[in-house]
Amino acid sequence: MTKPEDLEQKFWEALKSDMTMMLGVDGLEEGHTRPMTAQLENESRGPIWFFTSTDNMLVKQVTAPRRAIAAFAAKGHSLFASIGGELSVDTDPTVVERLWNPFVAAWYEGKNDPKLALLRLDPDEGEVWLNENNLLAGVKMLMGMDPKKDYQDKVAKVDLRTNQ
Repeated sequence: MTKPEDLEQKFWEALKSDMTMMLGVDGLEEGHTRPMTAQLENESRGPIWFFTSTDNMLVKQVTAPRRAIAAFAAKGHSLFASIGGELSVDTDPTVVERLWNPFVAAWYEGKNDPKLALLRLDPDEGEVWLNENNLLAGVKMLMGMDPKKDYQDKVAKVDLRTNQ
C-alpha cells in the first residue's frame, strides 16, 4: 500500500531529475501555463525556483505574491502531479548566486543581467498520481481483468508546506 508521504517523496525525486513544470497564475489567462525549468535547493520541500526573463508574462503578472498552479509529468509518465502554492518574484542576489549553474548561465549575460528574474514557488498542496503499472494495466484489460484495483492507492493529496 502506497502512503501519501511516499507519493510526495517520489514527486520530489522525480522533479529533481526531470525539472520541467507547466507554471501559471491561478485565475489569469484562462489557466494558461508555461513550461519552466524548476530548481530545488533541498532533496524535498520547496521552495521551487525558476530563472526567467523580466519580459516573461509570469513576471509581469506577479507584481505581488499570487496563487499559482503547476503541473508536472515525469519522464516516462511514471508520475504526475498538480501543485498549488504562492508565486513571487525574488530579487535576492544571494539566491541567484546559490542557484547559478552553467545551464542558467547560457541564457543570460551574467548574474547581474538586467533581464534576469527569479520566480519562487512556495508549494502548499498538491495531488500526486503514480503510474508505474501502465503497461500491466493494458495487459490486464486485454485479459478481461479490472486494472482499477492496482491504482486505488496510487493517488494522494499531499501537504507540500515547508513548515511541517
